[in-house]
This record gives sequence, C-alpha cells and structure tokens, in this order.
Amino acid sequence: MSFYCQECGYKALKWLGRCPSCGSFDSFVEEKEPSLSSKRARKSSTAKPKVFPLAEVVSQKRERVLTGISELDHVLGGGIMPSSLILLGGDPGIGKSTLLTQLAGLLTDKGFRVIYLSAEESPEQVRLRAERLGVNLNFYFCQETNLSLLPELIEEINPQFLFVDSIQTVFLEELSSSPGSVSQVRECANLLMRLAKERGLTVWTIGHITKEGLIAGPKVLEHLVDVVLYLEGEKESEYRLLRSVKNRFGSVNEVGVFIMTEKGLLPHQEYEDLFLPRGGGAVFCALEGTRPLLVEVQALSIKTFLAIPRRQAVGIDHVRLTLLCAILERTLGLPLREQDVFVKVAGGLTLRDPASDLAVAVAILSSYLDKPLPEGTVYLGEIGLKGEIKPVLNLLQRLKEAEKKGFTQAFLADYRGHEIKSSMNLIKIRHLYDLMEKLFVGA
Repeated sequence: MSFYCQECGYKALKWLGRCPSCGSFDSFVEEKEPSLSSKRARKSSTAKPKVFPLAEVVSQKRERVLTGISELDHVLGGGIMPSSLILLGGDPGIGKSTLLTQLAGLLTDKGFRVIYLSAEESPEQVRLRAERLGVNLNFYFCQETNLSLLPELIEEINPQFLFVDSIQTVFLEELSSSPGSVSQVRECANLLMRLAKERGLTVWTIGHITKEGLIAGPKVLEHLVDVVLYLEGEKESEYRLLRSVKNRFGSVNEVGVFIMTEKGLLPHQEYEDLFLPRGGGAVFCALEGTRPLLVEVQALSIKTFLAIPRRQAVGIDHVRLTLLCAILERTLGLPLREQDVFVKVAGGLTLRDPASDLAVAVAILSSYLDKPLPEGTVYLGEIGLKGEIKPVLNLLQRLKEAEKKGFTQAFLADYRGHEIKSSMNLIKIRHLYDLMEKLFVGA
C-alpha cells in the first residue's frame, strides 16, 4: 500500500500531514498498489513497438464540426476537432453541465449520435434541464459511474460524441481506490483518451476544480487531454467567460463571452460593452489569443491608516500591482507607501498581458493626483524596473482595434527605427517621466 497526494499525485510510503511537493495539508489517501503478477502480465502482453519513418504517414485532413455556438467555436479554434478529448472546468453552478447539454442537443440536430453519461444526475434532472433549454432530446443518456462498462456501450451504439459528467465521479472497477482519487482520475482519463483516438470518438468531460481554481486531481489529467477550457464568471452576474488554456488544434488564451439565460448560455455579440463601460479609467487593448479586446482599468488610491498599506487587485496579479506601485514610488517619488491602492478590471476579465502595465500605472496616477484622463485614449506599454517603457507585441493589431472603436490617441513606447502607420495621434514615450510630463504636467 502507498499514499498519494490527491492534489498533485505525490507518492509516499507513509501518511504525511503536508505534501512535500505541492504543500497541501491532509491530502494523502492510501491506495492499493498493483500486484507484481499484474505488472508482469501487462509487460508480457505488450507487443514490440513498430518504428517507421514519419514521411510514410499519410496525413488525413479532418473537417472541424461547427457546434452552432459561435463563441464556443471561436475558443476551440474554428469548431470541434474529431477524435479529441476536451476537458471543461469551472466553479460549481457556473454552467458546465448546461453548456454540455446544449451542445448534446445541437449536435443531435446535426445528425450525430451522442451519448451523455452522467454520474452525478438522474435522467429526470437532465431531461428537465434539456426541456428548459429547448434542445433536442433525442440524444442517448446513460447514468453510470463504472467506466469499465463503457467500451461495450460504445461498441453497441457507435456514437460520434461522448459527454462524461464528471471525471472525478467515475471509476474503473479494476482499481480498488475510490472515485476521484489520483489513480482513478488518471486511469479513467487514459481510457477516455484511448477511446477517442482508437475509435474516432470525440469526448467531452467535466472536471471539478479546487479552491485555488485549478482542475482537481493529478496534473497528468491536463497533460493527457487535447483541450482544456475554463468557464469563469460570478454566479451573481449573467456574464460568463470561456477561456482556452490548452489547445493542440488552435490558439490558447482565446476568450468567449456568454450570457446565462433561461435558454442556457448564449453568445454575447456586443462583448466590447462588457469590458469597456467608459467609467473614466485607463483603456488598453488586450490580446486574448487572436481576439483584440479593449479593456478599462480603474484604480483607487486612498490614504492608509495601517502600518502596511494594502495592495488589492481584481483582474490582475497581486504581485504585478505591488511591483508597479514600487516602480512608481521609486522613479516618480510618489509616497505610495502611505496609500492603499486598489485596482479593478472592468467586466471580470483577468489580465495576463504585460502590455497592461502602462494602463494600470496611468489609472493609479490619475487617482493619486486626482486628475481625469483624456477621453478617446489608449495606453499600450510594458514598464521596466527602472521606469522605462518597453514596446509590446502586435502593436498594429491593437491600434487598428482601438481606431475601429473610435479612439483617437495612443500612448505607447518609442519604437526607434520603426515607422508606425496609423491615423491615430501617437504619443511616444520612453520613461515614466515622459508620461507625467505629457499626460499630467503638460496637459
């Protein structure tokens, strides 16, 4: 018997209160090791691998399957790639099962054979949800937790799509560990991957997430699958964001915007209104995969009464906010050590683009100096530790998007030796000193 960490899969010979690998507490569960005879039988039954030149492989062009949900097709890179394994994660109640039920009905409308395997809900629950969504009810339903019976079911019905809700609640009877354990999640994912590749089956599975917002179970789960999607958003809000963090058939970090309604998740066509409420903050153009999005960043700087000032951020990394505050204090001499600084990104979007540094800094300066920002202006630039403004990638694409939305002016890094063609008024700066002089002092 061995003990496995349920968060990262670390193996130990005895129970440990804290995992040495990931640091989680009380996460070790005892699991039975496979016997030596089973290992020998598996080794003896393995055939010699065939080796051949890659040039002999005949590539087959596969047509993507359009789901009928435009934002989902965009995140997937143009539709569903056949014979793929797709993992969908998100908070409880965010709409994962709703999205899969919609998808099962739409694919049934297109003439595909679909099996919806639920280990968490009864047939009556799924039917009630499908009727509320108004989707086609003629897809196959199976309430089963034992995946060992799945190959026989696949052989009988021969579907093109399989939906499993969820990977943490199904199990293989060959393993003695409980559902959701590291070994069960790993082996169940391996079985689904083999079914997808050997039978040409497209498999969707739901994955529960931990309190840290990551897919529960061993990290090998995300390595095995072809696509990893996260459904994000506040339960109190009607907006949902579908983000691609891994995609072997398309671009990563693509974002799809949905509205949760009685009819399910509907694509939000005017997604710009969600991230750009025009509340007087600093605007910059983010690139989420291949899609440019104009995003507003708001900041509040207020005198602190604490020994250690607070740095709180919603939508950007807390470490980046602390770093930017330190750079502003060091380079411009602002006493931000006496200020609590709060930063919020409009619409619930999470920014990972370093091009947002300049917009965050401008929003903080505007709040601290109590001066409004000029309208119709975007800010594009990464800030170095000495206050220098660095160029950003795909600048022309960002400028074209800003110009299309009616913006007339842009603050950006000085691209020396490179001519930038744009009808916008481009204000080139090299340092935060230049920003202060041209935006606040000289204004």
